Amino acid sequence: QVLLVESGGGVVQAGGSLRLSCTASGLIFSNYAMAWFRQAPGKEREFVAVISWNGGTFYCADAVKGRFTISRNNYKNTVYLQMNSLKPEDTAVYFCAAKSTHSMVVASYVQIDEYDYWGQGTQVTVPS
Repeated sequence: QVLLVESGGGVVQAGGSLRLSCTASGLIFSNYAMAWFRQAPGKEREFVAVISWNGGTFYCADAVKGRFTISRNNYKNTVYLQMNSLKPEDTAVYFCAAKSTHSMVVASYVQIDEYDYWGQGTQVTVPS
C-alpha cells in the first residue's frame, strides 16, 4: 500500500516561514517525480512545485517563485517544501503527489491527473 504523509503545516504570520515534509512508503521513491499542490477554500487544487526523481531539476509556479523551494532526500523517502515570505493568499491545504517517471523534464507536470498517488494534505494558514 502506497502512503504519502504530509506534515509541517500550521498557522504562521505573514512574512514568516514553514517547511512542509512528505514521507512516502510502499513505493520505490527514486522512481517518482514528486510535487506539491495546494487547495484554498472554494478554489480548485493548483500546482505549486515539482522535482525530478533525483532532485536534479525542479519547477515552481509563478505565484511562489523566489519564495518557495522544493527539495528531496531519497534516503529518507521524503520531499520538502520550504516556504518563505508567506502571504495570506498562501493559505490552503497542501498536498504532495507522486508521478512515476525518470524524466528530468518536469516543468510540464502541472496537471492533477498526471500524478499516481496523493497524500491527505496539511493545512497552512497565514492570517491577514
